[in-house]
Amino acid sequence: MKWVTREHAKVDRIACPWLIKNFVDEDAEFLFVSPEEVMETARKQNAIPFDVPNIELGHHGEECSFDAIVKKYGLDKKDRALAEVAKIVRGADTPNRTLTPQSEGLLAIAYGFSMNAKDDYDNMSKQFHVYDALYSFCKWKLQHSN
Repeated sequence: MKWVTREHAKVDRIACPWLIKNFVDEDAEFLFVSPEEVMETARKQNAIPFDVPNIELGHHGEECSFDAIVKKYGLDKKDRALAEVAKIVRGADTPNRTLTPQSEGLLAIAYGFSMNAKDDYDNMSKQFHVYDALYSFCKWKLQHSN
């Protein structure tokens, strides 16, 4: 399936592709376009839009697009570590930077990768390792918190 969002990704627009590839659609293809082209591209390419205003897989209240995808696919009910990653991403991608101790650091890392990557695809390939590490950390933290 194709998925489309705005170009120049930082936190949520990299975290969401990681989430989708690992837990929703391993064959997902991502398109990054200008904000004004997202909905038209979604229509023309039969792609699922995410992280744009006024759509199902976007920000809602205090939650970000990562949360919307987790909820739509029921991933938080299956995987507590993924629910923890969602909190970290939410804190990094919304004004609630103190939601988790890791959120502010994730924001800094995401912006740094965005500035150093040659394009959104390069950025995505580099940052996926960050989300792999956060997910492993959250699994470890849950195992050792009992």
